[in-house]
Amino acid sequence: MKVSIVIPVYYNEDNLRPLYADIKEKFISKIDYDYEIIMVNDGSGDNSYEVMKELAMEDPNIRIFSLSKNFGSHAACLCGLSNATGDCAVIKAADLQEPTELLLEMIDSWKSGNNVVLACRSDREESRRQVGFANMYYWMVRKTALPNMPKNGFDIYLLDRKVIDVIDKLDEKDSSITSQILWSGFKTGVVYYTRKAREIGKSRWTLKKKIRLVSDTLFSFSTVPVRFLEIMGMLSVIIGLVWAIVVFVARITGGIAVSGYATLFIFSLFSFGIIMISLGILGEYIWRLFDAARNRPPYIVEDSYSAGEGKNDGEVKKS
Repeated sequence: MKVSIVIPVYYNEDNLRPLYADIKEKFISKIDYDYEIIMVNDGSGDNSYEVMKELAMEDPNIRIFSLSKNFGSHAACLCGLSNATGDCAVIKAADLQEPTELLLEMIDSWKSGNNVVLACRSDREESRRQVGFANMYYWMVRKTALPNMPKNGFDIYLLDRKVIDVIDKLDEKDSSITSQILWSGFKTGVVYYTRKAREIGKSRWTLKKKIRLVSDTLFSFSTVPVRFLEIMGMLSVIIGLVWAIVVFVARITGGIAVSGYATLFIFSLFSFGIIMISLGILGEYIWRLFDAARNRPPYIVEDSYSAGEGKNDGEVKKS
């Protein structure tokens, strides 16, 4: 049996050595089967890749890949999974906020017959703002797109080889692997943990990336945006019809001498707003169709290294 540990890396140079020491102490020293650690540098602007190369020289079971730019967490995880050779693969964050002991629990759950194992948060040692956004996002996903999304969400997960092959073949752009996993419907197990506060470095999970995640989830796995257009269009027609009847009756009965220009202006502005929102939503779908039609790879590997294979250059994710 062989287990692959996939670690996406983005500005984590100070975390990598403590992370490897933690994995070595709490996982590697306790197992009696083969393992590999795949680290993917997602266009970090610090010395993360240099530290990754040093670790790969120290441990022949470490394989490293460096993407040509920051393609995002989805692409980095996909790169790691596509290159994993284990019977199962575990995605693990590089920020040391999840206990490494979770890996053993997840593998036990996988051995019991689950093709997917989710590490779900029972609690979070983080700021109220971070927790509030996360809870709102996962609530929205459950209500609009994926009802099987765990209440407190998940970032860490284990995938069986058959699931990895399916995710790799999907090859979706502007999406998220976590949503694809839930959508695929494989037999799923759950383990729980408390997410720790970050002690080393700072989070690069910016507001822009959070908004991008929300839009990708909605446009890829939900019909809510289209339904919103339909509802707003119907409301606009109903409001316009009712107002026309009110004005006509008032005019006939002498209730008004001249039609209300202010009201007409407000209604026109409201209708214009609906049209612009509609164009924006349709534009999101058209852009995604255009992006998929171009068939650009989700990531490009600029450099890679492992003790057994040496250094390689210029690998492109094939569709």
